[in-house]
Amino acid sequence: MAITEAVENYLETILILSKAQPDVHAIDICSYLGYSRPTVSIILKKMKEEGLVSVDGNNHITLTDAGRSVAERIYDRHSTLSEFFMLLGVKKDQALEDACKVEHDLSDETYTLLKAHYLKLVGGQNGKV
Repeated sequence: MAITEAVENYLETILILSKAQPDVHAIDICSYLGYSRPTVSIILKKMKEEGLVSVDGNNHITLTDAGRSVAERIYDRHSTLSEFFMLLGVKKDQALEDACKVEHDLSDETYTLLKAHYLKLVGGQNGKV
């Protein structure tokens, strides 16, 4: 399975949920993303087969090293872009929405340069980035 935008969103969601609660279940992902249980189950099965997540006997979902790598990359992009957009004056809700759209499509080169510029603007002291 290719790492599509949808897969990136699922992995990022699992990372976010795992930071907020001790265990992540499929129903948590459903609630967070607003998707049906069958839809989430299909993607989780594929991600498990691809080695991006693991599911234990209690149905706790965890990221594998490969899944965590993708999730952290997307989460970093989301955090940096939303903070950068807010620095430009974009309202928080709009900045978060726009970051979700842009985080998947920027080239690594463009993102690296944008992040470097953002860190110069804030003095590299923003704890979120």
